[in-house]
Amino acid sequence: MDEIPTPYTASIGPALKEPADDLRARIPGWGADLDPADRPSYPRERPGIETGARWDFPERQEERWPRERSVEHAFVTPVFGTSAPPKGVSGAVRKYAYKYSEGRAAHWLLLIAGDRIDAWEHHLRSLATLRPDNPITETGVLSEFSRHGVSSRFGRKRTDLSHQWMDPIIAGVPWALAAGGLVAAFKAIRKRRTA
Repeated sequence: MDEIPTPYTASIGPALKEPADDLRARIPGWGADLDPADRPSYPRERPGIETGARWDFPERQEERWPRERSVEHAFVTPVFGTSAPPKGVSGAVRKYAYKYSEGRAAHWLLLIAGDRIDAWEHHLRSLATLRPDNPITETGVLSEFSRHGVSSRFGRKRTDLSHQWMDPIIAGVPWALAAGGLVAAFKAIRKRRTA
């Protein structure tokens, strides 16, 4: 593990391939933090500090399935979450997001899309239960009338007023489309039974 520079070990990193003076001459600002006096974190970086840890590298957690890993890292972090494994369409979208670098917008936009898809997967799954999601109470629309929601929007400089008109569309239209789809499916089944 020592040949791979990682924040999980006490090693500082690999040796430079070029002399520091050449890099400083070629790249403006290179090596600005080489002097330990210029680094606020220097006391924590000093080698030889006794930490009391019984390991130099943390024990690796067992992977029960292939984990998502950023292309910037040689391996997945030693400890990672397992409470919500990726599954379904949202999981496939999230796994695809890790084909892109974290510095690219595609990575983050795909992760956001995966979250939205995951929310809809849960909404659809809730319809199969005895207690489906309730969009009226869960969107907080009732609190607009009972907790001074409407009156708090006038006479104040609230930043959310500029996009306030979109909120009902974003929250309500998907539910209206789902309800319309259910009505159309019900009519199609009924029509087929009567024919």
